[in-house]
Amino acid sequence: MHILLIEDDRQTAEHIVKGLKTHHFTCEHTASGGDGLALALQNDYALIIIDRMLPVMNGISIVKKLRESGMRKPILFLSALGEVDERVIGLKAGADDYLAKPFAMSELVARTEALIRRDTQQSQISEYQVADLHLDLLSREVVRDGQKIDLQPREFKLLAYLMQHHDQVVTRMMLLENVWDYHFDPQTNIIDVHISRLRTKIDKPFDKPLLHTIRGAGYRLHGQ
Repeated sequence: MHILLIEDDRQTAEHIVKGLKTHHFTCEHTASGGDGLALALQNDYALIIIDRMLPVMNGISIVKKLRESGMRKPILFLSALGEVDERVIGLKAGADDYLAKPFAMSELVARTEALIRRDTQQSQISEYQVADLHLDLLSREVVRDGQKIDLQPREFKLLAYLMQHHDQVVTRMMLLENVWDYHFDPQTNIIDVHISRLRTKIDKPFDKPLLHTIRGAGYRLHGQ
């Protein structure tokens, strides 16, 4: 598995490259945000690890540009900014996970393996269908009743997870862990906001709602 590391601190980068190599990963490293962005767009990496506080072009800018380009490979942020609000900013920008510095190499490896494993599992299924709602994971297209629906990256990920578990009750904690990669409750309305936006796009223009709130339990995507 080939990984791209964008990290300007030489000692940290050497530690990561050595640690990943020990666990049978190959790692290409650059200290430049601009070079890292170019490499990420040109090559097919299993995972991209980015330091958030890079000079000239910071990690947030890189992630946003990658997601805007349509690049869907998993991204892991590294940052000394470990507060909840800072994690939220990083994940909202499009990262799949966020690890605060200082960190244990064993945790970085575990998160790396989990992100790559999840991406590999998801890539085995290319599309979902619930009633007249269709989602294509390869083309990133969502269509309902013949009408194309434009979704933001996080909205797409949320809908894909709900469709993957259609007809099941999905709890808020399941969404936090699998859509935002939070393993704690950030005590924000982030789920409510995204569910509301998703409903506006996939339900309101159509006669029959598919996305239902199960009071006290979570949400269910259901269509007959």
